Amino acid sequence: MAKMGRMISILWAFTIFTVATAQSELNTTNQVFNDDFQILFASDHFKTTENGQIWEVMLDKKSGSGFQTKHSYRFGWFTMKLKLVAGDSAGVVTAYYMASKDFETRDELDFEFLGNRSGQPYALQTNIYVNGVGLREQRNELWFDPTEDFHTYSFLWNNHQIIFFVDLVPLRVYRHTNVTDDVYPKTRPMYVFSSIWNADNWATMGGLEKTDWTKAPFVSSYKKFNADACMWEDPFPACVSTTGENWWDQPGAWTLTEAQKLDYAWARRNFLIYDYCLDTKRFNDTLPVECSVSPW
Repeated sequence: MAKMGRMISILWAFTIFTVATAQSELNTTNQVFNDDFQILFASDHFKTTENGQIWEVMLDKKSGSGFQTKHSYRFGWFTMKLKLVAGDSAGVVTAYYMASKDFETRDELDFEFLGNRSGQPYALQTNIYVNGVGLREQRNELWFDPTEDFHTYSFLWNNHQIIFFVDLVPLRVYRHTNVTDDVYPKTRPMYVFSSIWNADNWATMGGLEKTDWTKAPFVSSYKKFNADACMWEDPFPACVSTTGENWWDQPGAWTLTEAQKLDYAWARRNFLIYDYCLDTKRFNDTLPVECSVSPW
């Protein structure tokens, strides 16, 4: 009987997650940039398609560009489709991230796509900042060419865990436990940002491969952003304290499902390049406290 109950619970969690993510896709139909975003800098390096449903940021020797959401959020499901700079993009970084105000004490969740020399694979670096402190880099290759078509990149953030997803495959898990309570981003609302910029001092082969400006402009494209989330309203939005009302804060979203565990293990086994939690030399054999916590 207990085994049957567990199977029902697993099936319920999988069903809720699948239906909710599919609904997120439907919610972006006919979405245009101004519905959710504003340009952060260099408006002359930003454009949309004629129907407003695909957005492009551009980098040349003069400038990059970026945008951010009009609203901030605390907890939720955040997803967007990206198509990255094609061809020789060495030194170019396209960033899609969440961050709170006040740079010095910010919380931040990062997807950073590190450009490549033609023919080499893109690297995806994720990072987590808490109270202004990062140093939590994880780097992966991808199992597809992210320049050929749009792919979906998502954050799940609640009071129990943070998951970085690529096409609904969980690439990284960061859990909130008693051990990690002081290093878990849980109080500051965050905006969603994206930008393109030159980082040829470190992004490709540790900075050995420099940006070839004759290949500029470098363009990354976006569409179908969705925030199924608790929008922040001062002094304190009711949705933050309403436990279980939203699918992303129900028990099925508190830990990985059995299917997600298999996907996570597959991605880690085949595509992990670097994990700070395995780098004992960097931390003088004393790894950060969160490294002792299992992903489920």
